[in-house]
Amino acid sequence: MSAANEGNPAKELYRRMRALPWERLWADEVRRFDCGTPEERVRAVGVVRAVGVVFSESGPPELASDVRRWLRGLLADPSEKIRRYAMAALPKVGAGREEESDLLALLESSAIGREKKFLAGALEKIGGAQTLVAAQGILPQTELKARAAVARSEFPGAVRMDRVLEDFGGVTIRLRGRAGLEEIVRAEVSELGNFRVVGCRSGLVEIAPSAPFSLGDLFRARCFGTAGFFLGTSGGDGLAEIIASPAARRLFGMFTEGIPRYRLDFVSDGHRRGAVRTLANQVYALNPEILNDPRSALWAVDIRAEGGGQSVELRPRLSPDPRFAYRVLAVPAASHPPLAAAMARIAGRADVAWDPFCGSGVELVECALLGARILHGTDLSPDAIAAAGANFAAAGTSARAAFHLRDFRDRPESVGIRPDSVDLVITNPPLGMRVPVPNLRGLIADLFSAAATALRPGGRLVFANPLLVERPHPALRLISRKNVDMSGFECRIECYEKPAGRGFVRLSDAVRRPARPARTG
Repeated sequence: MSAANEGNPAKELYRRMRALPWERLWADEVRRFDCGTPEERVRAVGVVRAVGVVFSESGPPELASDVRRWLRGLLADPSEKIRRYAMAALPKVGAGREEESDLLALLESSAIGREKKFLAGALEKIGGAQTLVAAQGILPQTELKARAAVARSEFPGAVRMDRVLEDFGGVTIRLRGRAGLEEIVRAEVSELGNFRVVGCRSGLVEIAPSAPFSLGDLFRARCFGTAGFFLGTSGGDGLAEIIASPAARRLFGMFTEGIPRYRLDFVSDGHRRGAVRTLANQVYALNPEILNDPRSALWAVDIRAEGGGQSVELRPRLSPDPRFAYRVLAVPAASHPPLAAAMARIAGRADVAWDPFCGSGVELVECALLGARILHGTDLSPDAIAAAGANFAAAGTSARAAFHLRDFRDRPESVGIRPDSVDLVITNPPLGMRVPVPNLRGLIADLFSAAATALRPGGRLVFANPLLVERPHPALRLISRKNVDMSGFECRIECYEKPAGRGFVRLSDAVRRPARPARTG
């Protein structure tokens, strides 16, 4: 028995029941519970909790109605404790309108404050139109959740990418992404035409509209991670006022089809369920037209520590990201599409491109979107080759692509990658973090050698390099190097050029290095 459960028979019983297979729990323990005396049933109430949890994880769907019927029967049990456990378990087993009616009837008849609190909590999870009528003006949190549930089911709505905001004065947009790529994002934004950069710091580029714009205009930029409207900063208790402000209402209304629903997130500060609940209720009291909905909200309201206070950003939740809808398949540790887009921009326009570790193919697709005509991908993983092919097909570009299941060092000329035939070698190779690499330094050296051979004079190598190599290859010249945050560790996005008019020097192949691991990005 754990120290936390020692001396607590109810928790220990639940722990044992929770570990049982569903069949034994339902056939043996529930039957034993039903046959017990009132005192024995109260002592064994952990069985009720276990039924809700275990059924949600492994219960057969054909028994769902039987389980709900059993729990509904417990709502009439003489023991308030058993009733509470039953109402907490019901949302876990797919409760619907009948269960909602039972809970509302009990809410109306109960005179026990604690029971009413648990009833309200259960109704927040399953309540709909009936709950909305019953809770209006009495239970604000339950009313809010019920209103969101009704909106979700009857008026799901959407984020409108095509609506144009004509009155854009005072609007600031924060583009967040990987630290180290700010310069790339700034350059890309400058090409959009209707935005200007107003601020920049690590991982963040602030822009302001200079002309009427739509979200579709904004999302023509591909190198940022997320985009959010900056609503303001509060040093104290003014967060609700910011979220419910006229400026926020204007943005919600302009870019939402249907009823605006948002999810609150204290970024990098844990779940903070109590704070979320309190803040959502405050916002609802100020403006019941926007609804907190953590399940499938159209928007996120991100709250971040900033200076001595907290900033508020309103971010569209777009899944899938419309910029990368072509990414229909991925492989473990796959390249992040905005990073691939940034690497393609660093590389510039190329006619023929090769990714020696193609993974799910996003770097090559991004090159095709910038005008590459012929694409080559090699990888040791069959899943990666399948994903790259599917993603390339979904992108619908006019480029021609061939993906080959092979080691990039194994006679690449046999699959069309001949010496002096490629304009660009672009890749995000295994970095030795999630995919073990026996000889990472040797692998990177082989990549330099292969690139020096395949590239035409004037061609470029762009890749994510986890190593600091001062003399990579005598035939390649370093053009640029950017230190980039790769989700917790620093890597370098490097660009090399094979100078025109100079030959290349092969590294010795006298010692064969270990075969590289399968690409998982």
